[in-house]
Amino acid sequence: MESIALTALANVSLDDRRAFFTAHWSSILLLNYEADPEVLKWHVPAGCELDLYRGRCLVSVVGLWLSNTRIHGIKVPLHSDFEEVNLRYYVRVRVHGEWRRGVVFIKELVPKAAVAFVARAVYNENYHATKMRHTRPSEPIDRAVGDSVAYYWRQDGAWNELRGTIADRAIVPEAGTEAWFVTAHTRGYVTNADRTTLEYEVEHPPWAVAPVTDARLHCDVERLYGKRFVSILEPPPVSAFMAVGSDVSIYPAAVVRRSPDNK
Repeated sequence: MESIALTALANVSLDDRRAFFTAHWSSILLLNYEADPEVLKWHVPAGCELDLYRGRCLVSVVGLWLSNTRIHGIKVPLHSDFEEVNLRYYVRVRVHGEWRRGVVFIKELVPKAAVAFVARAVYNENYHATKMRHTRPSEPIDRAVGDSVAYYWRQDGAWNELRGTIADRAIVPEAGTEAWFVTAHTRGYVTNADRTTLEYEVEHPPWAVAPVTDARLHCDVERLYGKRFVSILEPPPVSAFMAVGSDVSIYPAAVVRRSPDNK
């Protein structure tokens, strides 16, 4: 599989507007927590600033199911359908007088080592491979009120869990609402090895979103994400949503900012 991934990398051009990665994302569970902005400032890529929701700094633990995954349109056998759980926060960048809104990931978990390898190599994202599984309704999320969605992963020999119960029908949220805020960021930002900032576009239509009850995260936060996130993620989430999802296209990354040491 790594030879296939390396072949894909050899064909990547930063000026290539073809999507590098496409997939269908579904059953997107978002548990949102309020953070002290000072906890995240050390991690914000150069040129970015924290994007606050009504003055509040939010971080989200997100679980999702990916299917029909392709690299440059090529479906890789045994690597097209899998779970992902990630921790992310929200930033914005001023480009040509306009704000671009995106996410920065702290850590992403997937069950496929080759998927983690490609994501690290192409986007310098902090992907790790571990055993994972999930449960979700067989019918569409927008008709599964009362059903639960859960994502599980192995850590230190034990299963960990991200879970929530769909509380109402899914609708496309109005601009300015919290559900809109956590689902409408359409770019990713990451600090490269030379401390430059990479940007990549994540393209998808607006998602229908449902409120979630009984939302919980069960894991060793310090072991998984670091001591600084314990105070953020151990209390109950301040909100939780389920996005129906859609087809998603992710484009090659390009440098948009340099740190003060790389002018």
